Amino acid sequence: MKSISKQKVIQSVDKNLDQVYQVSTMVSLLDGIYDGDFYMSEIKEHGDFGIGTFNQLDGELIGFDGEFYRLRSDGKAYPVQETDCSPFCSLTFFRPDIYHEINQRMTLEAFEKEMKKIVPSENLFYAIRMDGVFKKVKTRTVELQEKPYVPMVEAVKSQPIFDFDDVKGTIVGFWTPQFAHGIAVSGFHLHFIDEDRNGGGHVFDYEIEKCTVQISQKLNMNLRLPNTKDFFKADLASHDLVAGIEATEGNPEQ
Repeated sequence: MKSISKQKVIQSVDKNLDQVYQVSTMVSLLDGIYDGDFYMSEIKEHGDFGIGTFNQLDGELIGFDGEFYRLRSDGKAYPVQETDCSPFCSLTFFRPDIYHEINQRMTLEAFEKEMKKIVPSENLFYAIRMDGVFKKVKTRTVELQEKPYVPMVEAVKSQPIFDFDDVKGTIVGFWTPQFAHGIAVSGFHLHFIDEDRNGGGHVFDYEIEKCTVQISQKLNMNLRLPNTKDFFKADLASHDLVAGIEATEGNPEQ
């Protein structure tokens, strides 16, 4: 029985190598849908790499090499538990197609321009991993929310901000094409954790000292929607996606 079970898992992994497994949508978070039904006990069926958040917005999810962490608003990192639940996350099996070395100081803006030059198209999905030394990384982690939930543009106004200077660590996340904006965050959406796995968060600014970049190309998205009353009743058609996502995901200091 054990060998049969292992074979099924291997077949499932091989079948899903080319996809991003998306739990819920970014526009749902904008609407205040902060409780989902996707448990971390399921996560390794759908990826060994990913980012997202947790119910009540209680922390940022980051995972790579099959290890997943919750980055909380206290600035610390905690291994995820199987009973942890997510209202929104993006997962994949990370198999790099592109390697790129950066051996010079590079800002976020310069890095993004360089990445667009080395990928074959901006119309595909990419999982991105950056391991190295960063002159700075600026992150945030939204604080735990209590019902009745406010929209996310209000929830992020009190978010703690953390500055990491001259730090070794890993930035991971996704590039999502513009046509999928609202399902996920179009463009780059990245999370960070330091080398010692002590802390990190959602990235809104960084400067590279030197790092190794790996990119995994994806041609498919598998969208899983929540089976919850809050999601069924949500008004997801009346949001200004551009303004809302910029306010919640962008740099609050700009």
